[in-house]
Amino acid sequence: MRPHSPRREIILAGSGGQGLVLSAVLLAEAALLEGKNAVQTQSYGIASRGGLSLAEVIIDEAEIIFQQVRRPDCVLALTEEAAKKFESWAAEGVPIFYDSTLARERSGPHFHGLPFTRIASDLGNVGSVNILALGTIAAHTGVVQRASLEHVVRHRFGGKSAQLNLQILLAGSELGAAQGAHA
Repeated sequence: MRPHSPRREIILAGSGGQGLVLSAVLLAEAALLEGKNAVQTQSYGIASRGGLSLAEVIIDEAEIIFQQVRRPDCVLALTEEAAKKFESWAAEGVPIFYDSTLARERSGPHFHGLPFTRIASDLGNVGSVNILALGTIAAHTGVVQRASLEHVVRHRFGGKSAQLNLQILLAGSELGAAQGAHA
């Protein structure tokens, strides 16, 4: 991450239907809740469900003029295709969190293979893999506080769905903390 810079750039990549755009929106909303500026962009492959899905979030205390990621502080890759696309950033010191359930193992100090899909399934909702991963990268980077993420998750989801997603967010936060904070 950039020393002495409040600007943070996060890439969330995977397959259409994994909820990565929602995770990016939640991350941006949490940043806004903390009084920061945020920009969220997204792009999809040919098929919205199953094709490559990419969401980027830029968070800064200052006005955000250039709205594209130039050098990410962290990359989340939930599929092999996404991991392959962004793995070169690890050589530049960017932490790459990838789903070891769906992507082949990678080695090196900046690769963090975690079984996101398996853990989300074990927690009762494989469809919340995005929330689990979001908690992980937020805790690892310190880009927003967990309380802010909890607030936006509670607001976005209702009832039992909110409670389950809050539990999954907490599990992700614990995973991220275990990987060592770099903020």
